[in-house]
Amino acid sequence: MSGRDPGEEHRASTPLELLFDLCFVVGVAQAAAQLAHGIEEGHAGSAVVGFAMVFFAIWWAWMNFTWFASAYDTDDVPYRVLTLLQMAGVLILAAGVPVALNDYDFRVVTIGYAVMRIPMVLQWLRVAREHPEGRQTAYRYAIGIGVVQVLWLLRLLLPHPLDHVGFAVLVLAEIAVPIWAERRHTTAWHPEHIVDRFGAFTIIVLGEVILAAAVAFGGAISDGLSTQQIMVAVGGLLLMFTIWWTGFLGGDEHGLVTTRIALIWGYGHYLVFAAIAALGAGLEVAVQDAAHEAHVAPLTVGYAVAIPVALVLVTNLVLRRIVWPQGSAAPLPVGAGAVVVLVCPLLAPSAGIGVAVLVMGVVLVAVLVAFLRTRHT
Repeated sequence: MSGRDPGEEHRASTPLELLFDLCFVVGVAQAAAQLAHGIEEGHAGSAVVGFAMVFFAIWWAWMNFTWFASAYDTDDVPYRVLTLLQMAGVLILAAGVPVALNDYDFRVVTIGYAVMRIPMVLQWLRVAREHPEGRQTAYRYAIGIGVVQVLWLLRLLLPHPLDHVGFAVLVLAEIAVPIWAERRHTTAWHPEHIVDRFGAFTIIVLGEVILAAAVAFGGAISDGLSTQQIMVAVGGLLLMFTIWWTGFLGGDEHGLVTTRIALIWGYGHYLVFAAIAALGAGLEVAVQDAAHEAHVAPLTVGYAVAIPVALVLVTNLVLRRIVWPQGSAAPLPVGAGAVVVLVCPLLAPSAGIGVAVLVMGVVLVAVLVAFLRTRHT
C-alpha cells in the first residue's frame, strides 16, 4: 500500500467502487422515503433534522472511503474484504433509518456506522505499516476515526435533547479529523478520480428525483391522465435534467490544486447531495398531493420542493467559483433563479402543486440557458 500515482491518466471509478455505491442507493432511498413520510404526516421540522443527521452518516462514510481509495486503492484481497465489511455497515445503517427518523432511536444506525468505520481504521493502519512516507498521516487518521467512533457509541447514552448536542459536537469532530491528519503530510489523492466519484454520487441522489417523476407519470396514467400529476412529472424531469447538466459542466478537477480547496469543495457537497435527495422526497410528497392523497398544506408541499432546488443552485454556484472561477455560472441569473424558485410555491394553493413544480422546472431551464449563453460569449 505505497499509494496510487496522483498523476495517473484516465483514472475513473472501479467496479468495486461502483458496487460500493450501489449499497448507498439503499441508504439514500430510505432516508428520502422517511423524509417524505415525515412531511406528509405534518412533522416537516423534525423530519428535516432527522434526515440531515442520517444523511451525514451516509455521506461522510462514503466520502471517507472515496478519498482513501483515491490514494490507496490496491484492489487486493485485504482491501476488497475490508470494503465488503463497509458495505455490510451501509446496509445495517439503511435498515435502521426508519426507526431513527420515526422514533429517534439511533442505535441501529450507530451500529451500522461503526461497522463502516472500523474497517476504515484498519485500512489506515495497513497504510501506516506499508507506506513509511504516509505513516504519520495514516496513524492520525486511524486514531482520529477510532476515538470519534467510540464517542459515537457513547452518545447513545445521552438523554434527549443532549443527544442532539452530542451529534453536533461529533460532526465537528469528524470534519476536523482530515484537517488534523493532513497538516504535516498531504495524502496524494487523484483530482480527476475524486471528481468522477462525486459525479457518481450525484447520479445516485438524482435517482430519487427520477423515481418520483416515474411515480407521477404512473399515477397520472392510472388516474386518467391527471393534469396535475403530469405537470409534477414533467417539472420533476426538468429539475432533474438541469441539475444534472449544471453539475456536470466539467473542469472541477483543474481547480482541486490544494488540500484546503479540496476539503472545502468536498465538505460543501454535503449540501448538494442532501438537497438533491431532499428534492426527491419533496417531489414524492408533491405526487401524493397531486393525487389528493397527501394531508398537508399545499404551501408546505411547494417549499418541500423549492427549498432543495434553491439550495442546490446557490451551493453549486459557490463551490464552482471556488474551484473554477473562469467556468462559473454568472451570479445574477443563478441568484435570480433561486429567488424565483422560492416564490413558486405561492402558486400551489390556487393553481395546484403541479403548476408550481412545472414553473420551477422552467425557471431552472432558463437559468441554464442564461449560463450557457454567458459561457459562450
